[in-house]
Amino acid sequence: TSPYSFQGLGIEGLKYLKEAKERTGLPVISEIMDPRDIDVMLDYVDILQIGTRNMQNFKLLMEVGSVDKPVLLKRGMSATIKELLMAAEYILSRGNEKVILCERGIRTFETATRNTLDLSAIPLLKSLSHLPVAVDPSHGVGKRDLVAPMAVAAVAAGADMLLIEVHTNPEEALSDGEQSLTPEQFKNMMEKVKAVAMAIGREV
Repeated sequence: TSPYSFQGLGIEGLKYLKEAKERTGLPVISEIMDPRDIDVMLDYVDILQIGTRNMQNFKLLMEVGSVDKPVLLKRGMSATIKELLMAAEYILSRGNEKVILCERGIRTFETATRNTLDLSAIPLLKSLSHLPVAVDPSHGVGKRDLVAPMAVAAVAAGADMLLIEVHTNPEEALSDGEQSLTPEQFKNMMEKVKAVAMAIGREV
């Protein structure tokens, strides 16, 4: 948000992601903010992420709609469900059908949490669209101790995917440390997620 805060590592960061993928076999995702970066990012990431502030950057949406790479589209901080779906249509209309919708909290009058995580959006989006729905409880609440309860609730509501921020030392994180779980907290959260998923007949 601030031009004076940590802005990421650019191409160096992408190289780190590629190395992490090679070591673990896990697919990687990174946010794209400029259409001019698409060609470079295609060589490094498996999923392109469109952040909340770019949900209605229609030029960017059309550009990622023209590539054969999954796109995770985050809901704008003040966007309605219809606006989110219309943003997805910009991608779909260019031929890219690999779109994941993401609920990450919306801006309301409430200040106790970073945003207001709209869990009702999950079943609503799934009833209105065939697209998978991800939930980002980390940005949704902005507080470490609230992430796990909201992640569990998101799975119970039908979320297909979770975005969870994890850091080995959250106090020293360059961004979003206050909402990052430690690896042990993440492990405990996943045990609860699995239990809830099993209880409602879902697979993890």
